[in-house]
Formats: sequence, C-alpha cells, structure tokens
Amino acid sequence: MRIRPATAAAFLATTLSASVIPAAAQAADRAAPSDTTFSNVVVNGGKDVVLGLATKKTVTITWTATDPDGVAASWAYLWHGPNTDDADGRLPAYPPAGTCTVSPADPTTSTCKVSFGVDAARDFDDTALAGTWKVLAEAQDTNDDWTAVDVAGTARFKRYAKLTVNASPEPVKAGRTITVTGKLTRANWETGTYTGYEGRSVQLQFRKKGSTTYTTLKTVTSGSKGTLKTTTTAKADGYFRFLFTGTSTTGPATATGDFVDVR
Repeated sequence: MRIRPATAAAFLATTLSASVIPAAAQAADRAAPSDTTFSNVVVNGGKDVVLGLATKKTVTITWTATDPDGVAASWAYLWHGPNTDDADGRLPAYPPAGTCTVSPADPTTSTCKVSFGVDAARDFDDTALAGTWKVLAEAQDTNDDWTAVDVAGTARFKRYAKLTVNASPEPVKAGRTITVTGKLTRANWETGTYTGYEGRSVQLQFRKKGSTTYTTLKTVTSGSKGTLKTTTTAKADGYFRFLFTGTSTTGPATATGDFVDVR
C-alpha cells in the first residue's frame, strides 16, 4: 500500500538547494541515508473526523520533517488495517506531495501540509473502518535518500450519531411523573441507513426555563434498536434532552431539548 512518487514529479516548489545546507551536515547525512525524522503530526487539527452517510469533508495532515541535509520533498497519507501491505483503507487514494516550508532559522527543518477530500459515500463502505487510522510519513532529502515511517501519527474516523427525545405528558402537574423516551442511532456505512446503537450510556439532562445550563439527572442505557426510556418527577417548567458523549468508533450526539409545562 505504500506509494513512492517518481522523483521528477515529487520535488516541491520549495525544494532546497544543497548550497543552503551546512557542509558538515551534508557529509554526515551521506553516511546515514535514513535519518529523516517526523514530528508534530496532526490530522484534522487534532479533532476526530465524524462522518454520516454522505458527509464530504476536507481533511488536512500537518507535520514537521527534519533531516541534516534538508528535506527536498515529503508525503503523508492515512491508512487503516493490520499493516501497510494489508491495509483495507487509504486516504487519499493517490497521495500528493505535501507543501513544505523551510524554517528560516533552521534549513534542516521543514513544516509540511497536505489536504484532501473525504467522501463517506465513496471512501467508507464498511463500518469496520471506524476507529483509529494511522499516518504514514515519507520524505526525500536533498541527497535523494528516502525515509518512511509507517506510524508517524494517528487519527480517529467515527460514525455520526443521532439522538431524539420526547417528554410527556405535557402539560403536567408538579410532583407527577414525566416519562422521557428517545432513540440513539448511528450511521451504518454498509446499509446506507441510521441504525440503533444498543447498550450505550446516555445522560438525561434538564434545563430550567430561563436558564442556559443543563444539569444531568441520571444515566440510562440504550435498549433494543437504540431505544431510550426513563422517568423523572415534574418540578418546574423546562427542557429535557438526552446527551451521548460518543465512543471510540462513534461521534457524540445531543437531542434538541423538549419543553414541558409544569403547572
């Protein structure tokens, strides 16, 4: 799954000339062809990439590449699977060279960036692709030596989740029981539908009329097909909602508050 672009096409507009690299550094690198290091690898600004059924997003990878001879060109892409040879997913499909800028203070260091489009309907057809993806980083120094690191960083791709809520009866007398129901679902990339997410902890929250703050009343567990049901006591006018904080494969979700008039 690893791609090494042709040298002629790989050099960036910011390619360093050997003359800007200290002579001592050039000599040291000729004896060590694989000494480029990668650091500060960040995907999507450090945020999870949450995808629904037809979500389209632009994802950016940024990284720092350092080599005693200076970095002529560098690449980075995302892959998923047991290893790069048996990867079941790669983004982007045809990795372009990153745009690299040489540090004015240190010609051996370059900061690089690459952006690419992600289309859930095109790129994600298996729910097993949700979770941790790895960043492969590769670079060519000014002596035409190559270095590649299979896991220079990681990122998380998650399935988009939805929550509904309904509190009843409404209106209701103070002290009476309010029944709150709802449903937790998440994107199923294989079926192209939102399906129930069972066995997940969901918070029931309440915001009193006139307030801007929600308070957690209790935690409930989603049942068959993601259904939610619980009860609470009517005390004051306000809004009830469910809140799901997410998992390692599924993004968070918050239901729109349902107002109950307490008389």
